[in-house]
Amino acid sequence: MSANLFQYHEIYPTTWAYVSSLMIIGLFFKFSRFWSVRNLDLMLLILLSPGLLLIYFGQDVQKNAQQMAAVQTGDDTLIESWVGVGSELSVAESSLESDGRSQGEPDGDTKEGPNGPHESSLADESWVDGSVSSADLDASAEDAAVTELARSTPSSRAGLRGESVERIGYIWVFVAGVFILVRLLIDTAMVRRPLLDPNLTLGGLTFVCCSLFVFLTANVITGEPTEDDLKGPRGAERLWAGDEADQSEDSLGRYGPGLPLLHLLPTLSTAWVHNADTAPVAEQEQTRYVYAAKLMAILSQLAIVIGVVVIGCRHFENIRAGMGAAVLYLLLPYTSMMTGRVMHVLPAALLVWAVVFYRRPEVAGGFLGFAMGVVYYPFFLLPLWISFYWQRGLARFAAGVVLSLTLVVLSLVFTTSDMADFWEHVRRIFGIMIPRTQGLEGFWQSLDEAYRVYRFPVLAAFIGISLAMTLWPAQKNLGTLISCSATVMLATQYWMGYGGGLSMAWYMPLVLLTIFRPNLEDRVALAVLGDFWPGRRLRTDRTAGRAAFAVTPSK
Repeated sequence: MSANLFQYHEIYPTTWAYVSSLMIIGLFFKFSRFWSVRNLDLMLLILLSPGLLLIYFGQDVQKNAQQMAAVQTGDDTLIESWVGVGSELSVAESSLESDGRSQGEPDGDTKEGPNGPHESSLADESWVDGSVSSADLDASAEDAAVTELARSTPSSRAGLRGESVERIGYIWVFVAGVFILVRLLIDTAMVRRPLLDPNLTLGGLTFVCCSLFVFLTANVITGEPTEDDLKGPRGAERLWAGDEADQSEDSLGRYGPGLPLLHLLPTLSTAWVHNADTAPVAEQEQTRYVYAAKLMAILSQLAIVIGVVVIGCRHFENIRAGMGAAVLYLLLPYTSMMTGRVMHVLPAALLVWAVVFYRRPEVAGGFLGFAMGVVYYPFFLLPLWISFYWQRGLARFAAGVVLSLTLVVLSLVFTTSDMADFWEHVRRIFGIMIPRTQGLEGFWQSLDEAYRVYRFPVLAAFIGISLAMTLWPAQKNLGTLISCSATVMLATQYWMGYGGGLSMAWYMPLVLLTIFRPNLEDRVALAVLGDFWPGRRLRTDRTAGRAAFAVTPSK
């Protein structure tokens, strides 16, 4: 792409975070009403960016540290080019080597072994790589010496620093998420919602939306999976084939509950800046997965954007609000950094279109059921949506959910070799798993093992919040359906053990719709649901909706 567009290069994540924050303020900040909820919402969204950058750079340093560990210790130039940790690391490494030579044999007197002189030198200086003889130290002292030596190498120090930075990033994202969670919880009590349109006209918003989507699509097309990205597809493919069952089981289990078929799709690296000497690995047998992942990521992002615009136009009766929410979604640094992650954007697209068809319970249930089958976590939306359709449309909604989940389960028949594998994948889809503290990723993995047990009370509190949605708020309308769905999907980030905190696409479009929505207290299921039989006109009785709201006001 750089050759076709005159040396085009992707914008560095830090640069884009600054530029996008300024654009968000310029397009949506209400300068005439400084102390408004809209401005507070924008600040909360921008507050997520530093945490994402900390996670990004923490993972970047860890990857570079792994590369540095694979390099020979004497190549200081290559080490400095791969890890920007300062010249002090190369100096420390050189001093470590000089100390080893001073305690070993002279440089000019090298003993030769069966495989040449290198074998003899490594045998005489075996303490350099941690292989201390048991005759000199007992087992405990040997382990302590190896651990101390491992921490003294530049690559180990860089890796520890990267883990520390990544941990701080997750904590930052979680703290910022708490503020957004509180904002969503009090949204149902906000009756007065003044119309605060974006600062740009509809034509300008449309142009910006299309331009941003084109450039994000270009990032997906030009992005290539790395060797680490292909580990998941390889392990999942071996599991399908029945080879290396034990190792593949561990590799697939790291993704948590959900549809195992999607684990065959690699994560497209649309934000990482790769070194020229470590080019992404392109393998012929993985080409079909890469193309499928790119196509699904692009179509899912397009579905999110179109769905948000349709909700603004049809349900909010304000197309500028829908277009503004779409532009704000595309401007977020998260969207540019995680564009190619299918497991993020596909469930988000299904949830958005469930809201689009909320007047058709069977269709909304179908989209919600597919979202459950993909990543499992939308199962916790069932109490909320069931209570919304309780007065009318519950049977149709349940039929849509059951039908879609049945189709997801039947798809496993064509991708499994025996019944044991089939039931194992069904178990993963429905999340019939015991929560664990080992083999996690993300925030919980960054904590010490002694603190990971706190994941269980957090999970219990989340289940309590999800079940409480059946009773609160008492009268549910479209506005509460959107905000409470965003609340549940945001709360899942705090207990999920597989990249929790980074799956912002699951709740971000719903959060943006909550920010831009008008007063929707008359859009209750009893008033707006259409008839089941085709050919009958969709009924939207606003008077009945207002009457129902007046009889049972929301608390």
